[in-house]
Amino acid sequence: MTSNEANPTTGQVIVITGPSGVGKGTLLRQLCSQDENLCLSVSATTRAPRPGEIDGQHYYFVTLEKFRTMIAQGELLEWAEFAQHYYGTPRAPLEMLIHQGKDVILEIELEGARQVRTTYPDARQIFILPPSMAELERRIRDRGQDSEAAIARRLARAQTEIAAAAEFDYQLVNDDLHQSLQELESIIAQCRHP
Repeated sequence: MTSNEANPTTGQVIVITGPSGVGKGTLLRQLCSQDENLCLSVSATTRAPRPGEIDGQHYYFVTLEKFRTMIAQGELLEWAEFAQHYYGTPRAPLEMLIHQGKDVILEIELEGARQVRTTYPDARQIFILPPSMAELERRIRDRGQDSEAAIARRLARAQTEIAAAAEFDYQLVNDDLHQSLQELESIIAQCRHP
């Protein structure tokens, strides 16, 4: 019996992964704005806030020392290092939302998704793919946030991540935003009623 069968008001954990620049954030913002029972988990990170980011809404911005304490005290469901910063999912807020019956999306990196398979084996996992590496590079460059060296690192990491797409329950190519959003809505519906 899964945890959802034991308590029908318990929400579902849905993991969404894909390379940096693939459009996960854009898809998820639109999806969550249309579905009041769907919410994004807020991750903790050691990186500095980007312009417009609000602590506790976009991320919990913490020091490296605080992040290490969270790891040591088992306060993170998963964590990983990416682009020279640490990211992780605080366990307590996620569990509170699930017990309120919310379906919680974790937008996390490949390493974190693999960790969640151990901690939440009932979680459904979705991998977002780019239509091509050339398009992925264009999207990363269009954001205007990264140096040439950072772009090269992101693209190299994307190759590794894309090679792991078959590990996931669902794969979705984000080519056309409207079509991809419809496909993601359909996948989420399947995740809620496996």
